[in-house]
Amino acid sequence: MARYFATCARGLEPVLAGELNDLGARDIEPGRGGATFHGDAAMLYRACLWLRTAVRVLRPIHEFDVRSPDELYDSVRSINWSDWMTPDQTLAVDCNVRDSAITHSQYAARRVKDAICDQFRDRTGRRPSVDTEQPMIGLNLHVSKNHAILSLDSSWSSLHKRGYRPIQTIAPLNEALAAGLLLRANWDKSTPLVDPLCGSGTFCIEASWIALNRPPGLTRKWFAFQGWPDFDRPLWNAIRDDARRAVRKDLPAPIAGSDVRQDAVDLALQNARAAGVGNLLNIQRLEMRDARPPSDVPGVLVCNPPYGERIGEEEELIGLYARIGAAAKEHWSGWRLLVFTSNTMLAKKVGLKVVHKEPFFNGSLECFLWEFATER
Repeated sequence: MARYFATCARGLEPVLAGELNDLGARDIEPGRGGATFHGDAAMLYRACLWLRTAVRVLRPIHEFDVRSPDELYDSVRSINWSDWMTPDQTLAVDCNVRDSAITHSQYAARRVKDAICDQFRDRTGRRPSVDTEQPMIGLNLHVSKNHAILSLDSSWSSLHKRGYRPIQTIAPLNEALAAGLLLRANWDKSTPLVDPLCGSGTFCIEASWIALNRPPGLTRKWFAFQGWPDFDRPLWNAIRDDARRAVRKDLPAPIAGSDVRQDAVDLALQNARAAGVGNLLNIQRLEMRDARPPSDVPGVLVCNPPYGERIGEEEELIGLYARIGAAAKEHWSGWRLLVFTSNTMLAKKVGLKVVHKEPFFNGSLECFLWEFATER
């Protein structure tokens, strides 16, 4: 059994812990920005394949206090690196530092790399080469208040990158955050879900994958753990094949999206096709006021409208938020209206009774998921 730490957006820690529990993880402890858990290799593989809210799954291998780059170098060099890799494997180091004597993350990452390469060169006459795109061994160094944790990164490329959204739109909603908001809201996947301001279609696509029981990592071509010395390929293939067989072919209830902008609709359709659900989602160009429920069964109406972060934008967006509330009240009575925004003033312009609101972070920006009542 190994110890792992799965990272996530702040606010999603309880959702991540719930996902880990459902997967069979042991000793789960939610913390700030993630959750610690224990498990075997199969648990790690399932976590990377199935976790919808996680950004990374890290395996800590060395924890120590450090106050200078030289101390960092010496401590990393004290590890027997032949336990974790060979000089023939490629290497990369990602680093973040906070409130510490070491202030330069790139220099800290370089010192870690130098310590490993120097040890191999002295012992074997060879040294690993660096591949920052797809390293066989990816390392994560986290330094906070002069305390360092060095971990193996099981995916290297962030788990929120599902592969269906190659074009990053302005202020996109992170895939892991979108999925986490739906899970936190306890959306019943047997009921419809509609995003009337769908943008690039992230809410719709993540909802469809949840409803289809499709793991977010199913079509990912490579995880960094595949370069680890103890990688069990037959076990990984079996876990992935089992997951593939469990994917549903049809949605239990309609999932639809619309947007007033044709370029957004085109992008959402492109992303849905890339996600393998283009034939299952109904995405079209519509004004908010013209959108209608796709079913007699009430469901969830969810949107991530602009927040009005730039000077002068707030005033322009008051009308949009008011239209969201007016349309929901007129045409979506009985549905749950969820609005994700960082702007409390604009959220209040929805003009409906607040059922619940909960804080989450979209990057460094504190936002709230507001739920409004739509009964007339």
